[in-house]
Amino acid sequence: MSPEVIASIDTIKVNMNVGGMNVINIVLAFVMFGVALGIKPETFLDVIKKPKSFILGIICQMILLPGLTFLLALAMKDMISPMIGLGMILVASCPGGNISNFITSLSRGNTELSVSLTAVNTGVCIFTTPANFALWGGLFLNNAQIASELPQLSIPFWEIFKTIVILLGIPIILGVLCRKYLPAVSEKIKKPLQYLSIVFFIVMVVLAFSNNLDAFMKCIRYIFLIVLIHNMLALGIGFLTGSAFKVPYKDRRTLTIETGIQNSGLGLVLLFNPAIFGPEWAANGGMLVITAWWGIWHIISGLTLAFLWRWRGRKDVENA
Repeated sequence: MSPEVIASIDTIKVNMNVGGMNVINIVLAFVMFGVALGIKPETFLDVIKKPKSFILGIICQMILLPGLTFLLALAMKDMISPMIGLGMILVASCPGGNISNFITSLSRGNTELSVSLTAVNTGVCIFTTPANFALWGGLFLNNAQIASELPQLSIPFWEIFKTIVILLGIPIILGVLCRKYLPAVSEKIKKPLQYLSIVFFIVMVVLAFSNNLDAFMKCIRYIFLIVLIHNMLALGIGFLTGSAFKVPYKDRRTLTIETGIQNSGLGLVLLFNPAIFGPEWAANGGMLVITAWWGIWHIISGLTLAFLWRWRGRKDVENA
């Protein structure tokens, strides 16, 4: 695409009223409650006894993915706008996605490892998400020699902390308590909530872009390619790291999914928070469309991998 068309993506304005924002917040909190229903103390026992794959998963998600995303954005700086690059880094700075446990189960991966990684990554993202975005986002703007008229990247850690605690921390605590004290209820609603979480995120994207659907559709082919490359990088990081350290094959599947499925719903919530991205960030359409499309595409790529592994990998799982 021409530089003019690429730059025009940043001018896409997504206006979110208070009612729409409240719906998105409730949806994200509800989804994270559903994730927490699968978390129980016993889940962590095997992971603690054999921590190799767990440590690799943390490294993949917290260090390798944001760092290599920065290098990818820098390598593509002549083909993307600054806001698109920052959107890639924002997605990479978010914790693992809320449907990764479901997709891991479908792919016959290590579900206990997946749940453990999701729980820990989500818990510490209060600190790691703003830290990674500030570090790699700042380096990207500096090294890409971005024009000085762009807003200064200043991350309000306290605002991000409050947002994540309210929308992720509290629902997870409630979900864990529900699992402990109402186990029968938790088992009945856990699986339906996993399916509904896919629908919920699509609803979030539709709500966000309902007033700008035409503009979104005009740039979708270009955004599709960028997200495809970025998501392949994320999936590759997980699989190649697991292969390099020779973890069991079902653990490699889990590392692949956990690194390639990001909580881009949280990214959208942060972008719509005026206390975090104020009026000076009005022309951040590139960040919004990248984050929104990531949330749809990683569901497609994750389910595709899961069904491929389920179809071809029965012998691998038996021999792992």
